[in-house]
Amino acid sequence: MKQRDRQQREAAASKVDVLMEALPWINNMRGKTFVIKYGGAAMENDELCRQVVADIELLKLMGIRIVLVHGGGKAINAQLKALNIPVTFKGGLRVTDDATMDAVQQVLVGQVNQRLVWALNEYGHNAVGISGADGKTLKAAPIDPELGRVGRIREVDPSLIETILEDGYIPVIATVGCGADGFYNINADVAAGKVAEAMGADKLIYLTDVDGLYGDINDEDSLIQSLSRAETHVLLESGELGGGMIPKIRSIAEALDAGVSEVVILNGTFPHSLLLEIFTDAGCGTMFTQD
Repeated sequence: MKQRDRQQREAAASKVDVLMEALPWINNMRGKTFVIKYGGAAMENDELCRQVVADIELLKLMGIRIVLVHGGGKAINAQLKALNIPVTFKGGLRVTDDATMDAVQQVLVGQVNQRLVWALNEYGHNAVGISGADGKTLKAAPIDPELGRVGRIREVDPSLIETILEDGYIPVIATVGCGADGFYNINADVAAGKVAEAMGADKLIYLTDVDGLYGDINDEDSLIQSLSRAETHVLLESGELGGGMIPKIRSIAEALDAGVSEVVILNGTFPHSLLLEIFTDAGCGTMFTQD
């Protein structure tokens, strides 16, 4: 009995040590604004989604203002396949004709957004789902006629987001923008960066299904721990990036230029990576900082 009691005390003490390590981080983060972009496999797997949602709820309880921006690429691809609509990408962006735009709206606003809102609200009355068209939050214009209804964000109006935060909720934003001639498909990485800029966010987090940015995608030992703003621009201009990493790194560079203090790419498939990054000395992923 005494041996078991000692083991229980030691286990409890280790938990206390973790809390004590987190204490200064909690004090420092209270009242700050974090924009989290959520996507990839971390959002598709139900168990991983529950873990991420629990982490976000804990951050909210600790006094951090959370803005959640989500994509839904895999779900959109599945819907397009079911509708026999071809899937085409150009420069890391989805070519979006009118039929594809209808599918994007159905999936992002009607399915993915509401699933995340439901999951967050399982912990209480915590989340409100909106799209970028609500309150004209994401005002968009076409990027390129060849991309169809893919939009660039010409302005972010954070008024509705602020109202939701002030009322004690987490805004969950589906990245559908509005323009003079209708709706636009907005890249979620880009949208998260622009929202962080408009909110004057203290931290922008890209929660995805990779550990961070690699110097060589085929070499797992080449994970880059950190990059300065200047180094991020050099990388962006090097031509070494490919696919979906191009809009992500571009949005990171622009967010840093606009004054966002820190940006992090995290692997959301790793249990509680959000908490490890924010509340421990070690952190994880790739961090981008001001010079």
